[in-house]
Amino acid sequence: MPSLSTRDGSALFYRDWGRGRPVVFVHSMLMSSDMWQQQLLWMADHGYRAIAYDRRGHGRSDDPGTGYDFDTLADDLATLLDTLGLTEVTLVGHSMGGGEVVRYLSRHGARRVARVALVASTVPRLHVDADSRAALLTRLRSDYGRWVADNAGLSFGDGLPGAAIAELDRERTVRDWLGVSQYAAVACTAANLAADFSAELSAIEAPMLIVHGDHDAFAPVETCGRRSARLARNGTLLVYRNAAHMLQLSHRDRLNNDLLAFVRAAR
Repeated sequence: MPSLSTRDGSALFYRDWGRGRPVVFVHSMLMSSDMWQQQLLWMADHGYRAIAYDRRGHGRSDDPGTGYDFDTLADDLATLLDTLGLTEVTLVGHSMGGGEVVRYLSRHGARRVARVALVASTVPRLHVDADSRAALLTRLRSDYGRWVADNAGLSFGDGLPGAAIAELDRERTVRDWLGVSQYAAVACTAANLAADFSAELSAIEAPMLIVHGDHDAFAPVETCGRRSARLARNGTLLVYRNAAHMLQLSHRDRLNNDLLAFVRAAR
């Protein structure tokens, strides 16, 4: 099982498929690199090197009980790019993963990065009041499994026309959510709720693709997708109709084609 060691000695699992210019996928909070398997296979089949890793505390990576702030998470991404010697990278971040991509660029610069894609990302910030933040964190600490059960359908977009997700994909996603370190789940949620990437996002000069669903209840399109597009210096916004947060499953074929076209435009 391939893994690399971070600056604090934590082991991070990663996948590395195909050959060609690299496309690195950063997964959503509470999930793992498994969420990107269809996109990884698609990019590898079309002549690209497709890479994804499990964030610390998620999937098959170590759970060190520390380092769930965005600075450390961005440094973990830097370790991956440095260890594998990657250049001309397209970074793709989903949900919280978009924040890690933006923080990576503000901390480490763009010398290894050619293009950026934000998919259902929570950047630039989530507009959640203090009482709601506290209530969510309390529930994640005390009743995490029930919270997953109550919110799965909302994340998948149940009932939206054309947004059906195969039952096995739903089951695998729920297993991911339930398998995350609960400590990491709470710490990452707290970091994500408190973050504001507006200034960092507006400083990025690389071409940026912003993909968002119009029914995303966790990262609303108006305050996340459209706001990111207004802040981006060189951004293109694609809003998917009848898409929720897990659009990489419900709108897999469209996302695959849009990502491929975006990466190919770098030629």
